[in-house]
Amino acid sequence: MEVIFATPKTDCIIHVAPFEKTTAAEGDIMNSANSVYQRPALWRVCVAAVAGSTIEGFDFLAYGTASALVFGKVFFANLDPTTATIASFGTFASGLLARPIGGVIFGHFGDRIGRKAMLSISLILMGLATLGIGLVPSYAAIGGFAPLLLILFRILQGVAFGGEFGGAILMAVEHAPPKWKGILGALPLAGVPMGLVLSALSFGVVTRLPDSDLLAWGWRLPFVSSVLLVIGGYYIRSSIPETPDFVEVRKRDQTAAVPSLEVLRKHWKGLLLTIGNKLGEVTLYYTVTVFLISYAGTLGYTKSQTLTALLIGAVCQVVGMLVAGWLCSRISGRTVARLGGVAMALSISALIAMIDAHSPTSLNLALAMALGVVHPLVYAPQAGFYSAQFPAEVRYSGLSLAIQVGAAVGGGIAPIVATALSARYGSLSPIAIYVGGVGLFAAVCACFMKRETAHSSSASAVAEPARMNGLRR
Repeated sequence: MEVIFATPKTDCIIHVAPFEKTTAAEGDIMNSANSVYQRPALWRVCVAAVAGSTIEGFDFLAYGTASALVFGKVFFANLDPTTATIASFGTFASGLLARPIGGVIFGHFGDRIGRKAMLSISLILMGLATLGIGLVPSYAAIGGFAPLLLILFRILQGVAFGGEFGGAILMAVEHAPPKWKGILGALPLAGVPMGLVLSALSFGVVTRLPDSDLLAWGWRLPFVSSVLLVIGGYYIRSSIPETPDFVEVRKRDQTAAVPSLEVLRKHWKGLLLTIGNKLGEVTLYYTVTVFLISYAGTLGYTKSQTLTALLIGAVCQVVGMLVAGWLCSRISGRTVARLGGVAMALSISALIAMIDAHSPTSLNLALAMALGVVHPLVYAPQAGFYSAQFPAEVRYSGLSLAIQVGAAVGGGIAPIVATALSARYGSLSPIAIYVGGVGLFAAVCACFMKRETAHSSSASAVAEPARMNGLRR
């Protein structure tokens, strides 16, 4: 028999159970068969989730910006400009293709050992990989080894991000009360555009250098300096305990032997639908933030104008994510995801026409609308909505697999497909059809996915009184 006490004065939940034998690994999560879940302040959880995803978003997206602006000249100087751009985007895609590997590895141990440890390891790996990118010699210095090293570090970046993203979402969602899962789950997602803001600001500074200095050493500064952010993020995350959902899974001895196989065997439908929904969001995002940065130069926009527009869009995106997260808490993430897919299909032609207007004002407005309005509608629902598709014992693996496979397929090929379409047809209209079609497909997938009410666990139910008490203070 088990007796459970929620103690509002101490903000913890105490499970009193018969003494039972525990393993050494379980001892890392619980002191004994009598376990205490000490609920951290929700603001601390939010800061930890946002800080980590901001840092990793900065590291990952800085590569996309550098791919569009300088990597073709630095690492593929032996190719013609169009081929060099496609090759540069190919190295960008390698990081996206590596993300599912990170999702499987970190998801496995995140469901077996715990969310917290995996988040710390992924952050360190991302920092080391990003530092390596900033230190890779150019093609002129070491020849073909330069792009090979670049791809290696990019793959390590992808593995780290693949493990980080799902864990950051679960840190927020599994610590949050049910009514707050939508808005709090959107916070780590909002960290990615915050990272984009930092990336745009840093490249906005270095692109003011003469081209010779930018290509020689200026582009390296954002990558090398990110080490300071990693150190700060690691310190913040070290203060957050394990999530209550995972503590409950371990206490009841419900951990899966191989979580990813469990997902493929028992939850394959939810996995496929989640991947399908994710395709819409990443196709829109990487078409706007990676391809259009490169293509804008052919329309007469300067690097400074393009990065300014990207910065405006990223700032609007942070605000849009918070609003869309609030909507998810009010009307459900599934409803918002369906609306977002339709909005994406209906608006993409107008957004591309604005970019094609050869006006900096139109470019600013287009990116503000794309990143600040449309993208949050397909992005913010992912935390609570996607988490609801998988039970707690395989949630890290299921969530990471779905997000990272979707990102690899949709985001990895989006800049390449967009570049190929524009080169073949000499117009942006085929790109609008491509992006709009994927948006409609994402909306259809959302219609067949579970509602967030399916996302429940005994740990969440037990923790609710104490959590709400903490929110009231």
